[in-house]
Formats: sequence, structure tokens, C-alpha cells
Amino acid sequence: MSNNVIIKDAVKRYGDFTALCGVSLDIKEGEFFTLLGPSGCGKTTLLRMIAGFNSIEGGDFYFGEKRINDVPAHKRDIGMVFQNYAIFPHLTVRDNVAYGLKARKVPAAQIKARVDEALELVQISHLADRKPNELSGGQQQRVALARAFVIEPSVLLMDEPLSNLDAKLRVHMRSVIKKLQRRLGITTIYVTHDQEEALAISDRIAVMKEGRIMQIGTPSQIYAKPENPFVAGFIGVSNFLDCDAKGNGEELELTIAGELNIRVPARTAFSGKAKLSARPEQLFFADEGMPGAVLFSTFLGDFIEYEVRLDNGQDIIVNEYTKDTVLVHPDGEHIHLWFDPQRVSVYDAQTGEVLTR
Repeated sequence: MSNNVIIKDAVKRYGDFTALCGVSLDIKEGEFFTLLGPSGCGKTTLLRMIAGFNSIEGGDFYFGEKRINDVPAHKRDIGMVFQNYAIFPHLTVRDNVAYGLKARKVPAAQIKARVDEALELVQISHLADRKPNELSGGQQQRVALARAFVIEPSVLLMDEPLSNLDAKLRVHMRSVIKKLQRRLGITTIYVTHDQEEALAISDRIAVMKEGRIMQIGTPSQIYAKPENPFVAGFIGVSNFLDCDAKGNGEELELTIAGELNIRVPARTAFSGKAKLSARPEQLFFADEGMPGAVLFSTFLGDFIEYEVRLDNGQDIIVNEYTKDTVLVHPDGEHIHLWFDPQRVSVYDAQTGEVLTR
């Protein structure tokens, strides 16, 4: 039976350093929830507090209605998948997967049936009698996954489980993990620093920086409507353009480089210096707009990536999809760029507050 996970004002300190600064989360039952951020942002610290491996200096942690702050790690009914797999080298695959069930004193007949089912789910039944040193990295990761969910935990925790795999295998294994989680319906909290991985695998994402939550949302919300410049710059690629903004709360009029004027929908009245954020695919070549020149292009299969130098001296990235064009703009070509005002984000240059809807 899965649980929802509620965290209220979590604080973690190491001496004078505060690793978590009052973090609050409400993770739904059966949800795949990802903690995403750069190294040192506090995501693994928070995961280890949920697991019971780290002490809690402040705040309240709940599984369902049960406060777990003082519950020992081995009694929290969690499954854990570590970055280094942490499977036992002297045990076979079958015995590794059965270990947690034996520790819980599950009857032997049930253990065999549940282990067989788990091995089948991760598609390694044919490897049941092998030792870990006879397995590839991806196969070892499947053993770690099977061992974590075979105990039917109420919460499954994963700490960068794919970081030791090569790029192609990472893509394959994230698909395996997502399908398994949806099939089993276990509340899952996943830690990664890989933005693409988080976008591909999550129901919702919490983006973290320096022990704080910067934004919580679905992958599409996080990518399309970042709430601050940090999220816009950390998730994918964003071009930031300085501009002057003026608006009454319904609409913002932006002046870019002193020559280009556009209007964007606003969420608040504002007048002053601002920053416009546009993704490479939100920019396109046009007959008018921001003038510049193509520095060089990179053909990447489904799209062409251009580096463009605007006449104001700023370099930006533009993506043009090959399905939409047969033309490749040559290096040195003078061009104009435009964008969809409904899709860009604008921020207060001083505070980082988002100004657009």
C-alpha cells in the first residue's frame, strides 16, 4: 500500500552550514516525484532524511498521517535504490532480491513466488543464479530495482540510480523504471542532477538550489513556464535578453536593444529593467525582428542548431527543425529573429520575479 509523503519546513544543518532551509513538499500517493538540482543543492540530503539515514534538525515528515521523524530507518517501510547499486557480491541474483523478504520473515513459499515475479518484471529471470560480478551495469541495476520493490514498500527512494551507466543504457533504464513504477503504483521519490532524465521520467519535479525549492511542477510546466531565471537556465537551454518593460498588469511592453518592441501577457504591473528568456526552439528566422548574423550551424538530425550574434553583440542559440525547412542558413548570413510573445518568460532583472503569465 503506497503512502503520500508530506514534508513541512525541513531543516538540516552541518555545523554552521544549513543544507536545507525550511523545505516543504506534498507528494501524492503513487506519484513519481523527482528532486532535481545541481550538486550540493540538498536533494540527496533530503532523500536521506526521508529514508531515516540523516538526522532532522527541524520540520515534520509524514508517511500518510504517520509522523516518522523518530521512526528508525528499518521500520519506515521504504525501498531504496542507491547510486552504486549496493547489491551483495557474494549472493546470487535470486538471493539478493530475496534478502529483504527474508529479513521481514516472509514464509519461504511466498518468497520464491515474489522473487520470481520481481525477476520477471525487470526481465532478468534467466540470470537468477549468477553472481553480481557476472552481470553488466544495467543488469546489476535491475537487480537493485527488483530488490527494492519486491518488499512492496509504501515509498520507493532512488538516489541517482542511473549515473553510473553509459548514455544509451541510461535512456533505456529510465524507460524501464518509469514503466515499472506506473505498473506497481508505488510512491517514488527520485534524485537526479540530469535535467533530461527528470523531464522524461517524472510526474512532478521540485527544482532545488542551495537548500531551497525554486519551483514545483509537471515537466511541461517547469520547462515551458519557469518561475525564475535559475529554473529557466538550469532546465534545458535559455537565451536571456536584457530589456525595458512597462505594463499595467494585463500586458507588458518590452523594448529590446532599444529598437525592438513587443507586447507579452503580464501577471503583474511593472516598470523597469527586465530579462526576457526564450528557448532556442521559441526563436525563429523572420523578415523583421532582432538583427544579427549566423556564426555557425550544427546539424543534429531532427534539428539544426545555430549560434547567432545579434547586432548588439550578444550570442544566442536558435533551433530550427528539419521537418520545417530545407534551407540551411550559411555562416555569416545576416538574418532577423522573432519569437512567439505567448511562449517567452520575462523576469524582474533585480529580484528574478516572473512577470509574465
